Amino acid sequence: MKFGRKKHGIKSVVQTVPGAVQSESLLFSRYEAQSKAERELYLSLRESVPVIDAAINKIVRLIGNFRIETSGSASQKLADEFVKNVKTNGSSGGMMNFVYCYLDSLLTYGAAVGEMVPDAGANGIAALYNASLDDVEIRADKTPLDLVVCKNDMGQIAPVKYQNLVFATLLNPKSGTVHGTSVLSGLPFVSSILLRIFQSLKNNWERVGDVRFAVTYNPGANETFSEESARQIADEWKKAMRSRNVCDFVSVGDVSVKVIGAENQIPDCEIPVRTIMEQILAKLGIPPFLLGLSWSSTERMSEQQADILTSELEYYRAVVEPVVRRAVEYHLRLSGYNEKIRVIWNDINLQDTLELSQARLNNARAVQIEKEIGLEVVDE
Repeated sequence: MKFGRKKHGIKSVVQTVPGAVQSESLLFSRYEAQSKAERELYLSLRESVPVIDAAINKIVRLIGNFRIETSGSASQKLADEFVKNVKTNGSSGGMMNFVYCYLDSLLTYGAAVGEMVPDAGANGIAALYNASLDDVEIRADKTPLDLVVCKNDMGQIAPVKYQNLVFATLLNPKSGTVHGTSVLSGLPFVSSILLRIFQSLKNNWERVGDVRFAVTYNPGANETFSEESARQIADEWKKAMRSRNVCDFVSVGDVSVKVIGAENQIPDCEIPVRTIMEQILAKLGIPPFLLGLSWSSTERMSEQQADILTSELEYYRAVVEPVVRRAVEYHLRLSGYNEKIRVIWNDINLQDTLELSQARLNNARAVQIEKEIGLEVVDE
């Protein structure tokens, strides 16, 4: 006798979440949204520390391009047209511009929200829009497994009406929350030290680098101090300093001129600045040579850093790929095609292409040699 396995439905309640949290309400107080002050902090870091802004822009640009592959020629043509010419944010064209902006928000704030805008006849997607995180919030639904994009309208939080047209992505979400983690988390402290060094360097150059003079008048034993004489010396000195041409300062009596701060030296900040920069670049995962930093490194070390960066870029590709797939598939379905698609990314650089080609050549040579000596080739 054959016994069938009893099928159980998937429960909508997550067992590891406290019962008080899982209620019938839409929003959870436990899953509070990211504050605007935190987003402003990350934005100010990019504006204040140029190397952080340059590193994020490098990551966004290095993610590369992609193409869509479908099973039919008609759907393939439609998908290619959509990826190349879809309107993005009102001023750009092409899906890559949307992906770049989406990834930029994801890296900076740890979260990104996008929206698909159908055309008037609902025959396809007319535009893609990158939503500002100041206008929307990502909240948990009745179960923490479902996310809901809510609109913040004049302080009133309400779910977006058509959830199927919006998508949200969280970067490295913390366990038990719907918070994404920005790549800039952990950098405010070290960045504040770096900015303090730069501010001190600015102040020191204003005090020491901008040469200032001290003019001292010492009357002789047979001379009497006259306020009028001191005023005349001061006026002549100001006249000499304000002159755009070379001008001599002529005075009568014992007058000495010294440079203020000439004996002081500006502290060397190269070592502490580099130490902090190493911490910042280690957090962002960018090799120094990509940002124009000529730190001493061997060719082998540069290759290893490039390999590490390649793995980072592969991870970010995997994060944004579901968004690309969903947008293209939705456009094809509205146009009458129900086909699965593949997102094929281009090689990150020519070095990867060369290494892959060399690997295929080596494998082909190995197979040829095995055939020549009579070894049986077993396909795994």
